[in-house]
Amino acid sequence: MSVEEILARVEDLSIVVKDGQFAKTTSARTISLVELTGGEPLLQPEAIPLAQRLLDGGYTVLIETSGERSLAELPCEVIKIVDVKCPDSGEADTFQMKNLDVMNRKDEIKFVISSRRDYEFARDFTHRQGLAQRVHQVVFSPVHADPEGTWPGMSSRDLAEWILDDGLPVRLGLQLHKFIWHPATRGV
Repeated sequence: MSVEEILARVEDLSIVVKDGQFAKTTSARTISLVELTGGEPLLQPEAIPLAQRLLDGGYTVLIETSGERSLAELPCEVIKIVDVKCPDSGEADTFQMKNLDVMNRKDEIKFVISSRRDYEFARDFTHRQGLAQRVHQVVFSPVHADPEGTWPGMSSRDLAEWILDDGLPVRLGLQLHKFIWHPATRGV
C-alpha cells in the first residue's frame, strides 16, 4: 500500500457517523492513535514520511522497532518502542547504541527475555544506561515457547520474581494476544 492508501484507510477507520452525518474532525475520531509495527517498520522507505503525515493529521503515532536501524530521522513526536535484543536471541549485537541519544521520557525500551542470562544482561544494561531516568518505561517480557518446539518459553513467574528480588524499576510485559489466542496466530 502507498502512503496515500494507508492514510485513506486510517481515515476511513476513524470516521464517526453521528445522526447520519460523517464527523471527520480530529476530536470526533474513533481512532486517534496509530502504531507502526510488524517485522521491522523502518525497513520500509515510506515509514518516516507516513509517520509525519499521520502526525500532521492529528494522530498520536507509535513505532515499534528492533533498534537495529537509526531512529534519528523519526519525527521527535513519534513515540518509540524499541527492542534491545538479549544474548539468547542471537541478535544482541544489532542494537544501535546511538538510538539511546534520540529517546526521551515518552518512549519505551523493551527486552524479550528467555533465560537468566538474558535477564542479567537486561538488568545490567538498564542500570548502566540509566534507562529508568531516560525513558517513560522499561519493559521486561518473557519469551513465549515456540509453537513448533524450536525454543522453550520463559516462566512469567520466574521473571517477575527476579525483577522483585532485584527491585528493578521496570514493568513486566506480557503479550496478552498470546494468552488470548494460540501463540502461532498471526494478525491479532
